[in-house]
Amino acid sequence: MSKFELEMPKMGESITEGTIISWLIAEGDSFEEGDVILEVATDKVDNEVPAPVSGTLVKTIFHAKDVVPVGEVLAILERSEEVKPKSENTPISTEKKELKKQRAVKPQTSSAQSFNVPNSNNFFSPLIIEIAKTQHISFEELARIPATGQEGRLRKSDVFQYIEAGRPYKFAQPVAEKDPTAYRIPQLTFDKGEGKVIEMDRMRQMIADHMVYSKHTAPHVTAYVEADMTTMVNWRNANKVAFQEKYGERLTFTPLFVEAVAKAVKDFPNINASVDGHNIIVKEDINIGMATALPSGNLIVPVVKNADTKDLKTIASNVNELAGKARENKLSGDDIKGSTFTISNVGTFGSVMGTPIINQPEVAILALGIIKKRPEVITTEKGDEIAIRSMMYLSLSFDHRVVDGFLGGSFVRRVADYFEQFDVDRKI
Repeated sequence: MSKFELEMPKMGESITEGTIISWLIAEGDSFEEGDVILEVATDKVDNEVPAPVSGTLVKTIFHAKDVVPVGEVLAILERSEEVKPKSENTPISTEKKELKKQRAVKPQTSSAQSFNVPNSNNFFSPLIIEIAKTQHISFEELARIPATGQEGRLRKSDVFQYIEAGRPYKFAQPVAEKDPTAYRIPQLTFDKGEGKVIEMDRMRQMIADHMVYSKHTAPHVTAYVEADMTTMVNWRNANKVAFQEKYGERLTFTPLFVEAVAKAVKDFPNINASVDGHNIIVKEDINIGMATALPSGNLIVPVVKNADTKDLKTIASNVNELAGKARENKLSGDDIKGSTFTISNVGTFGSVMGTPIINQPEVAILALGIIKKRPEVITTEKGDEIAIRSMMYLSLSFDHRVVDGFLGGSFVRRVADYFEQFDVDRKI
């Protein structure tokens, strides 16, 4: 016996590499000269690599889907005159003959105009893709073609036999496979009672669809923190008149909230994102949406664009302008586009806190409760004392697909810190 190296063969003048489709012989199994050891795909053709000698497969160096340069050693073989019997799991000559018979069978032409699309992650070799491009066959149609290759792989002969059969599934409509683990809404009948029937207006229907979609799509988790707003409240009360006289703008709490939230978003950029399939899109711009009530009672979300780049005067001007447009039903399409993170000031309705629904396609939304005075234990130079403080609850709902508890909790805590650490000596 002697060791023998099996190299990636050269399968054409311009071919420099090949992709291993599958190994037909397992490590430790024996083979005869001429037996197919593995299948290799190139951008021009699929090839079966035969054994150059009889022997045993000692070790495979590359695996299925690996791209291997021509001349690279694929496996170590042991040359032998006597051939050991193959294991039960390894294809033998009889099985190969049967496989060739299967390849020769043309797909059955069916008059049915429906089909079940197989796994969309099917592996198609470069050759199959090239044939599909030439014949204008989509990946969806490729998935319908009966495959006879190893592990259900589609072969060149399968595609040409399908074309010869007249492409019977070309115009078939897909029938979605039922997922036995999927949740389905029970078809229940309720007595909805009697009363005045009010048809939803168009905006209310859109809001309803948006909210249901958000709850269905994003697994909502809510984190809560409490903030001592006393310093910010005192500063705003002391400066709101001077601010309006200097800039001609009302100084509500909303600009202060937007400013602090934008700073926290900059600290935790992954909260400023959206989900696209299996990808997370982290936004470069920080555009803060403000949930605002319209005269009809419906909610809309005007947007302060690039809030992190603006000073308090500009933010206040934007907030006041957008709020005025909302009250007068004059918001434009650009006013409500591009939000990357939303805040909802439920405190304006007297709510202590809320559990807001995420404004899709964002991944988090912050609710700000009412600012309420109450006795709190604080630490002073004299020790612990009870004092009247202005307190507020913050609640962050986040999409647990991409925002975990650490990020969500850290972000909402950072917002509260910015509120509590407000500079009491800040100049307007």
